[in-house]
This record gives sequence, C-alpha cells and structure tokens, in this order.
Amino acid sequence: MSEQTAEPVGLLTDEIRALVGVRSAPRTARVPLSADALRRFVHAVMEEDPVHWDPEIAEDSRYAGVVAPPLYPMHVWHRAPGLPDPLEAVRADPQDDGLGMSRTGAAHGLLPGLGLPLPRLLNGGTEAEFFQLARVGDVITTQAEYLDIRERRNRRGEPMVIVRARTTYTNQDGATLATITSTTIQR
Repeated sequence: MSEQTAEPVGLLTDEIRALVGVRSAPRTARVPLSADALRRFVHAVMEEDPVHWDPEIAEDSRYAGVVAPPLYPMHVWHRAPGLPDPLEAVRADPQDDGLGMSRTGAAHGLLPGLGLPLPRLLNGGTEAEFFQLARVGDVITTQAEYLDIRERRNRRGEPMVIVRARTTYTNQDGATLATITSTTIQR
C-alpha cells in the first residue's frame, strides 16, 4: 500500500477553494456569563479549582476574581427558546451528528458548508491557544475562518478532503480569550 498522496481527486471546485480565508459573521452569546451558568458548568466538568467558583479564594489568586475554565467559551451557546432540539434529527437520520457537520461540512455551523459527496466526517485533531479566561459578566463572541481545504487520496486510493478551521472567542471588549483550530477529514 502506498502512503497518502496529494494527488488531486477532483472534488474541490473553485468555489470551495475560494472559501479559504472566508470568515463567518460574528456570533454573540445571548446573555453574559453569569455566576450561576459558571457554577453549573464547573459542576458538569467536575472542575475542582476554587478560582472558578469561590470569590474569596479567587480574589487572592493571580486572576483577582472568579474566572471560567479555559474551554468555557466553547460552551456558551444555548438554543434559543422555541427552536427544535438539534439531536431530534438523529431520529430521522442516525448518521446526523447534531451539529450539522455530517451533511454540510460546516465548521461549528458558522461557516458555509462544502457540500461534498463524502459521507464520513472524522476529527483530525484540535489545537487550542488560550489568552485570558472569561469572567462573570463577559459577553462572548465567536467567529470562524477556513484556514485550509485540501484534497488527497488515502492509502487505499479513496478520496478525502482535509479541512482546517479556526474559531476565535473574544469578550465584549474585543480581547481574545481563546482560539481553537480544528481539523476535520471528510471521506
């Protein structure tokens, strides 16, 4: 068997290639980070560091106040009242991932989908860079960008497309909280 080859497979159109560098519209959380939402998140992820929930300890820490865990900004998105549960789609299509990625290839539902005829979506890795931690009262905004879209054949000669997208999370002052770069493989 041969290794992966960068030999084009003909799936990427000029329109898809033109998506590299495209940014989504900013998406802002509907409500500021509340102490109650942070408490629930900290309990859910079983975070034991009191800087995330105890104001007295947090005040004496290097953060000088309660802060959210580093990955919290990824989890501030709540479904608006009246919208259907995205996981209900699994009843109609067991292959649906509940994020809309299995059919469109869109990163986090923010970027336009690629519309490729490849049925499988694999996680090719995630890189995270943290700049500062969110605080109670912060209003978090996210924006995604396609960094790279490449096609190649796998070891068996089957076509696959590798997509890298970066999502940036900022607070109401425009300060960057974190960037998450994800790689997905469609095959």
